[in-house]
Amino acid sequence: MPKMKTKRAAGKRFKVTGSGRVRYAAAFKNHMLSCKPRKRKRQMKSLGVMNTTDGRKAKKLIGAG
Repeated sequence: MPKMKTKRAAGKRFKVTGSGRVRYAAAFKNHMLSCKPRKRKRQMKSLGVMNTTDGRKAKKLIGAG
């Protein structure tokens, strides 16, 4: 049986924690940052955690269970 391949786009965007939850980086923080408030930019620094339903789908894409 062939190896299971990672969907490359998902592999670059999601990380699985030790407890099995899926983390992701916030969107909209690459350009046009001068018009966004400081508070919003600061909150986008932290990684978000997916809910369990979406996390299951993401794990299938990256081949982690």
